Amino acid sequence: MSTWLCAGADPAEVAQRAGNSVEVLLSRYAKCLYDRQSINNQRIEGLLSSYDRPPEPDEQFNA
Repeated sequence: MSTWLCAGADPAEVAQRAGNSVEVLLSRYAKCLYDRQSINNQRIEGLLSSYDRPPEPDEQFNA
């Protein structure tokens, strides 16, 4: 489970697969989530910047 969390898997999904609650999972594996702030910031910035760019010509018709 620690590998999944370190890889960025959703804690709720990991907890469900492990048969635990999110609270139990995080109390035991919280150390795996430290130092992920820069990765999470990059993901958030990437998503937000996608809203700022105009759609590609193919995206206009496939949406």
